[in-house]
Amino acid sequence: MQLRLQLLSQGIFTYKQPLPAQAAGKMVVLILIGGLFSVITGQPAAYAQKVVPRPGFIYHAAFPDFGGPEDKVTLERITKFEDLAGKKIAWAYFSNNWWRRIKYPQAAINTIHSHGSVPFVRLMARSKFGKPRADKRYRLRKILSGKFDRAISAWADAAAASGIPMMVEFGSEVNGFWVPWNGKWNGRGRKKRYGDPHMADGPERFRDAYRHIVDIFRARGANNVTWVFHVNAISYPNAKWNTIKAYYPGDDYVDWIGVSVYGALNASEAWLSFTEVLDQAYPQLVALSADKPLALLEFGVDERRHNPSLKAAWISEAINSIASGRYPRIRAISYWHENWRNAHGVESRLHINSSPEALAAYRSAVANSIFTSSVKIR
Repeated sequence: MQLRLQLLSQGIFTYKQPLPAQAAGKMVVLILIGGLFSVITGQPAAYAQKVVPRPGFIYHAAFPDFGGPEDKVTLERITKFEDLAGKKIAWAYFSNNWWRRIKYPQAAINTIHSHGSVPFVRLMARSKFGKPRADKRYRLRKILSGKFDRAISAWADAAAASGIPMMVEFGSEVNGFWVPWNGKWNGRGRKKRYGDPHMADGPERFRDAYRHIVDIFRARGANNVTWVFHVNAISYPNAKWNTIKAYYPGDDYVDWIGVSVYGALNASEAWLSFTEVLDQAYPQLVALSADKPLALLEFGVDERRHNPSLKAAWISEAINSIASGRYPRIRAISYWHENWRNAHGVESRLHINSSPEALAAYRSAVANSIFTSSVKIR
């Protein structure tokens, strides 16, 4: 495949496609007036290869229905979503479930990279799906003790050796009790059993586990990883210790800050507009850092069969509010394209094509030229 690069200021290039196979193992350089700039070739990452915002643009990305475990990555699923959306995706978002052992998802990463999108990996420290509860295998205190350092180091080594620019997050939606890395399962609001006696143990353990993992990657030379901190727009439980701020690892460990914003996910939930939810969370997000870019990492809403215009209006408001600059620090959007059946038998229908109205709304909104799939690597 062709590699199309657009030179930007200060030696920055726009990543569009991987190099053809015959170029593998070679370093390609462009010598320009005032400096030397190297092209990404799939070589081990000797220098930083970070995904950064493109001035004047917002990335269009997605979780393009990689199945229930969120890890069934195929080109067919990616292209099917892009065909529906009428637009390419900048990154493809998927879960790296740790299950019985921590393993680098080489096939998934290579598949996404070969398509010309950036792999976005969710490190999911869980041994199984199930009811919200602590995960005995991957408790945060075990990560902090170094129990998994060898496996995490091997993951980082594989990432570095690939030379593929990728985005990685640890601990998706950490302020939600439905994930085992939430503070509820790791010390709650207690303050005297771990670390700083003035900080809640649960969030502090997560913060330090996140830092621990990033430190390992850095020590192994995985400079091609862009680190993302990911929260839910609303904190559950609604407790003083369970705040977005309490979990933040700090600017030295985070490249992007991401948020999930969902509307009603089934017929029993109250209908809230996108802006009703994000207007409350946005001030908290920008307060975390003075300059880190924000990403709408997950968003979506259920289809109401009796009134398909509801979902269409929700999608239009969501995407158009981002494009309008209402939330100026948000530089990427990533739709959660999935349907699933809940325990009580009711289906949640988030697919963008759950109705002709929803699909038309999505396609029309992302057709705005501000949304791009061409990613800037620095």
